[in-house]
Amino acid sequence: MNTRDHNLKQTRPEVLTATINDNMSSDERFQNLVLRPVIKLQEELFIVVFRNYIVKHKSVFYGLTLEKRIDYIENAIHKDMKFRNSLKGMVIGQFTLEEYAIYIENSSALNKRMMNLVKERLLSNIQLFEKPEYLTAV
Repeated sequence: MNTRDHNLKQTRPEVLTATINDNMSSDERFQNLVLRPVIKLQEELFIVVFRNYIVKHKSVFYGLTLEKRIDYIENAIHKDMKFRNSLKGMVIGQFTLEEYAIYIENSSALNKRMMNLVKERLLSNIQLFEKPEYLTAV
């Protein structure tokens, strides 16, 4: 294993809830062994990137109800191709060469899994997407 691949794997957090067994598909195995740790590693970056996305889109997000905010996040990830490709790049850039070779064999299905995981990560942090002035300590 080259130095880059070794360093990438060393920096990834362990995801204790990700299970691996002999009965799972290769896509599910890739999701649990690669995608989950990479997305967990990049979580803070995704939050900052989404905050920037909100601002770049005239901060309409801040005026939405919780239900509409959830829809907004889902639409940003699934329908805004520029944003979606940016998120994918943040994940793919953390792959080892071997992982990338596996990824390109079935990128379409793995992209769906990847974007769903990123969406869930953003939704689980939705409270962090308040107006910046509401987040400062008093």
